[in-house]
Amino acid sequence: MMTFGARRRRQHLSPETDLTQPPAERILNAPTVSVLLAGSMPALYLIQERLPDAGLSLAFRPSSLWTGEWWPGLLTSMFVHGGWAHVAMNAAGALAFGPPLARLMGGSRGAVSFLLFYIACGLVATGGYGLVHPDSYDSLIGASGAVFGLMGGALRLLGRRNQRLRPLQDRGFLTTTAVIMAVNAAVGLIGLAPGMDGARIAWEAHAFGFVCGALLIGPWAKAFGSRPEPFASPPDLRDPDV
Repeated sequence: MMTFGARRRRQHLSPETDLTQPPAERILNAPTVSVLLAGSMPALYLIQERLPDAGLSLAFRPSSLWTGEWWPGLLTSMFVHGGWAHVAMNAAGALAFGPPLARLMGGSRGAVSFLLFYIACGLVATGGYGLVHPDSYDSLIGASGAVFGLMGGALRLLGRRNQRLRPLQDRGFLTTTAVIMAVNAAVGLIGLAPGMDGARIAWEAHAFGFVCGALLIGPWAKAFGSRPEPFASPPDLRDPDV
């Protein structure tokens, strides 16, 4: 079990005690909901490994959009993975890009809206892939599209100096987006999928998820954000005081 806050011990003060000494830093400075999201991925995979079909029935097949065979796969596919390497990459991505959004949507209401944002990006990513490959019967699994949605939203927050998100036409945002999408497409076209023999990366789903997150974060924050002051990343990229 991991704890996320430093526990203060009660001490008897002496005249020599330095009262100006700052409290111990937290080992993991991330909102609980983002940690739980990342931790749910290996937990769910442990369950998936014990299913009779190893979770394949929960996958999404693009052709089902038109045949109606398994529409629930739009949602269920983001909760199953193709191996421990696949799980580790997505969990690390959720833990890296989820905290800025979770901080923006503070409180219990914000935690629910954060998870709904994540799911919405995943649905758009999966559905977008189905639109690009309408005749495919291949099985699509993984939370990568939703994680890319977190990435797109987080990049709109990074480095801003006022209450507004970084505009979509911001040079820094566009440059970063171009690099990410180029690497995403290159890796997907090469077919590199660590730990998933015979599988390929659905880079199109990643792109749909990223764009969804970047576009959705603005109206989502207005509708569900509960913090009176905006999230802002300082120039040295330290974690903000929360």
